[in-house]
Amino acid sequence: MVLLLLVDLDPELIALRPLGGFFVLRTSGAPAGSPPPLAETYDRTSLDVYENSMTFRVRKVAESLRAPELRIAASVAQQGLAARLWSVALGCAVRYGRLPDLDPELLCWDPDAGAPDDLWLTEVRPSAKDAADAVLQAHLEPLTALVHTRYRVAEGLLWGNAASALAGAARQLERWALAHGRTEDAVRTRALAAGLFAHPRLAGALDTSLRRRSCCLYYRVPGGGVCGDCCFTRPPRSSPRATSG
Repeated sequence: MVLLLLVDLDPELIALRPLGGFFVLRTSGAPAGSPPPLAETYDRTSLDVYENSMTFRVRKVAESLRAPELRIAASVAQQGLAARLWSVALGCAVRYGRLPDLDPELLCWDPDAGAPDDLWLTEVRPSAKDAADAVLQAHLEPLTALVHTRYRVAEGLLWGNAASALAGAARQLERWALAHGRTEDAVRTRALAAGLFAHPRLAGALDTSLRRRSCCLYYRVPGGGVCGDCCFTRPPRSSPRATSG
């Protein structure tokens, strides 16, 4: 069990700011154009008829990376959003001892922003949910279903992306904590991450050294290469379809 010191959530979530751009969560000053809540992004009912935030984002990423297939850009976009969601949740859990309500109806995402993805919380109120419920169940499950259905990206690959994003967020938070002499925060970070990696959705996605067992397909963009935690040590020459699971 991880014991966390409960601290009141301030309206601006100021404690997240020193952690770096992936951890910052805007709570005031709505982004230009007032992007819709993520609940609308995850809604698949009209996806084949109307463009939504995810289709816009995937196209933007594809153009930026010169990706030869939209499914590659979809994988990259999904992992980028997952990294932001995990970072916010871990940052709040460690710095405040609790999460704000990250309900998809309250959390907005600007698909036209650069990296890291721009998130904006319309109301700061405490939540009794843990990171597994607040991020994995409320966000990553519908996000994974959306990308899998729309772009035919394998679910195993997408959950590998989610696990890789969690490992990156935890690593960055722990590094910050140790650099600032906050040993207890580092211990909390490791314990929280370990608990999340044990979740059935993520269990087995990474090996014991946190190297993933799937590939995000980034090596297929021009000049992409392989990521530091990729299951490959060099870009494979075999069919990319063989790396999608």
